[in-house]
Amino acid sequence: MIENLRISFQGIWSHKMRSFLTMLGIIIGIASIIAIVSTIKGTSEQIKEDLIGSGNNTVSISLYDGDNEFNIEYGMSSQNAPLLSSEQKEELLELDHVVNATFFYKRTYTGQVYYQNTSFNGGTVLGVDDNYLDTCGYVLQSGRPFVQKDYDQYRKVALVDINAADNLFPGVDPLGKTIEIGEEPFIVIGVVRQSDSFQPNIENISQFYDYFQTVMGTVMIPSRCWPIAFQFDEPESVIIKADSTDNMSDAGNAAAEVLNQGIDTTTSTFAYKADDVMERVRNLQKLSESTNQQLLWIASISLLVGGIGVMNIMLVSVTERTSEIGLKKAIGARKKTILIQFLTEASVLTSIGGMIGVVSGIGLSKVVAKVSGSPTAISIPAIIGSVLFSTMIGVIFGLLPSVKAANLNPIDALRSE
Repeated sequence: MIENLRISFQGIWSHKMRSFLTMLGIIIGIASIIAIVSTIKGTSEQIKEDLIGSGNNTVSISLYDGDNEFNIEYGMSSQNAPLLSSEQKEELLELDHVVNATFFYKRTYTGQVYYQNTSFNGGTVLGVDDNYLDTCGYVLQSGRPFVQKDYDQYRKVALVDINAADNLFPGVDPLGKTIEIGEEPFIVIGVVRQSDSFQPNIENISQFYDYFQTVMGTVMIPSRCWPIAFQFDEPESVIIKADSTDNMSDAGNAAAEVLNQGIDTTTSTFAYKADDVMERVRNLQKLSESTNQQLLWIASISLLVGGIGVMNIMLVSVTERTSEIGLKKAIGARKKTILIQFLTEASVLTSIGGMIGVVSGIGLSKVVAKVSGSPTAISIPAIIGSVLFSTMIGVIFGLLPSVKAANLNPIDALRSE
């Protein structure tokens, strides 16, 4: 085998230009496939990040009344709506793949939150428990977070995120300032921000409103103070944090089952449902991949052309080396030896082309990313698979010339010049 490899490299090196032109089809085909696969993978990761965020792994679980998400701001009655308990939160935390969980109240307000004469238009007000900041990936930027005494003593204190701080307190330090929520005064004790930020793709008006609320900012108060500002009990929403992105769907569905255990589904129209973001991710990824797979088939045509070129040049090589083959057979070389020698030469030729194609494909993907702005991600399995596939092309398309060389009559071969 080592001798066959030496002869193969010697033959390729002695006909450098011819060998390069033969490999060109393989190089172009492999480079195109690597670039396309990198774009597919990069786009898939971008879709996942746009919809999920940068590693938060959180799943929202909301209360539905029939087919509609429960929202008291739309005039829906909270009568007979299920209320959550601390025991249910403990059950959620014991579920597989769930690392944290939070219960919270939510309102989106226009003109009912004020700092002096500044109205908090379009922002969000939350009544949060002591798990909310950690579950949703918030970190403290200044001031202090909520402490247990804030909940036990019903202190009217508030946290604002950096967007709310900019909108409510332009050019002013918000710490220690008093804001009005539902005509009740709350003192701002801290400013928080999310540890990871991302720019989502906005595809419909609902996503625009959700994103607009995020841009305007969020004001948080202790969940036990919610009835002080809003005068009555109402159902809470839930967010869980999964241990990985891949487990988000399973964790969300399991959590929804726990929350629905206390609801009599035969008489009640209420039910908790998990927002299956991963399902949306998979659907968008499938759409993107199905489009790009068509490009893969087109790129594969160049591999077919390259394989035909390898077959052609190997047939030429057999013709040029007829006397050499005849001499080897005359001194006892078997058909198998001749067959393996030419198959090795074809495989080495296409393998080198494959490796050059991989390097070119990686460079091409970087150029595409820079020019078009589309994301790319290099796939190691695709690189390994491309090199192996190019070797297989050499075996397949080199088989006919190798068989022809192996079946040459030694006497006729020695006569030829």
